[in-house]
Amino acid sequence: MKKFGVFALAVVLVFAFTMPASALENTFGGFWRTRMYQQRNFDGDNLDTQDNVLVDTRTRLYYTAKLNDNLKFVNKFEFDTVWGSAAGFGRVGTDAVAIEIKNSYADFNLGPVNVLVGAQDFYLARGFIADEDGVGMKVIYKVNDAITLPFAWQRMYDGNDAGVGEDRTRGDIDLYVFAPGVSLSKDIAIRPIYVLAHAQDGAVFSTVVPAYGAGTFNNINISMAGLDFDAKFGPASVWFTGIKQFGDVQLAAGGNTIDVEGYLLAAGGNVNLGKADIHAQAFFATGEENGIADEEISAFLTTGTTSYYWAEIMGSGVFDNQVSAGSCDMFVSNVLAANIGTTINPTDKLSISFDLWYAKLDEENAFGEDELGLEADVKITYQLVEGLSLDIVGAYLFAGDATSADGKKDKDPYEFGTQLSLSF
Repeated sequence: MKKFGVFALAVVLVFAFTMPASALENTFGGFWRTRMYQQRNFDGDNLDTQDNVLVDTRTRLYYTAKLNDNLKFVNKFEFDTVWGSAAGFGRVGTDAVAIEIKNSYADFNLGPVNVLVGAQDFYLARGFIADEDGVGMKVIYKVNDAITLPFAWQRMYDGNDAGVGEDRTRGDIDLYVFAPGVSLSKDIAIRPIYVLAHAQDGAVFSTVVPAYGAGTFNNINISMAGLDFDAKFGPASVWFTGIKQFGDVQLAAGGNTIDVEGYLLAAGGNVNLGKADIHAQAFFATGEENGIADEEISAFLTTGTTSYYWAEIMGSGVFDNQVSAGSCDMFVSNVLAANIGTTINPTDKLSISFDLWYAKLDEENAFGEDELGLEADVKITYQLVEGLSLDIVGAYLFAGDATSADGKKDKDPYEFGTQLSLSF
């Protein structure tokens, strides 16, 4: 994979520098960050086995070749390393190479239809369904300035990799998405959402709900119907997302077919006060009673495509290396969470954010507990020089009894760190 990444990057660069200048418009960009942070008492068992004191770096390089007004070739490459690790740039020197190809796709227009084919970002329902890179295609028809009709297909897994059964394509796992965008006015927009997750033999399909790992399901037909709503009223803005899951899956053990019944509700808002704001949000996602389905799956199912960042400690904030024990992380399921906070901007170069988060489980854990706790987060951002920012982040979780790996009250998790970042 590393050799393929290096080869792909070399091909793109050769392509960029050998095309006639008159036939090609090159656009370069990127992002860089270095984080220094420590995370304590995240493991929930007082053993400190997951305490982190880390320095890591991420570099992203973007290259887009615009061949003409109707055709672009888009590429994004990523380099990650933990300082001192044998992976990434090397334990001692910087001679090792590890390249991730985040995006590589063709973007072209056929009249009013925009088509994107290849490895690209899939974002849906604010991340509650998807906010992750994947392979597939999007076909977006622009009816007018107020209405767009996008269809997307994502191949989550190809059955040929595992050779499932005599007909290996039965193991294919696909997502089909239709999510039209409608602007009711310049300040109000809605997006109905429909997603179908389908596999004739979903043996490798897994969710982040503990009871449903790979090998749980065979045939899969899971639908998700939802709605995004966004509105602005003067200095205030509000948003809402609701998702209902339905359909059925066949259990590998016993072969019974059971219904899928999970749902999610989320809402939030912001009031701009000039040099400060007040913001708040809350979300609820159903869980599974006793962690095991009986006649139906009541948990809101999420997969590796789900990615909703929330609290610093419980929800993979700036330092997203791990979360506190018992939390659903960015894969929002079996949780009720609420937030209120403010961001103050004393100067153009300085902003200070204060946030409080409360979270509990929808269904009690194996020890009969559901309180995750109350978390306090502080983030200070300062522009050191034009284009380069410094973040200072601190967070403390007053842990509830569900933030435990053994059902006993443990030390409170906390983290502190800094981040330098730039983009161009």
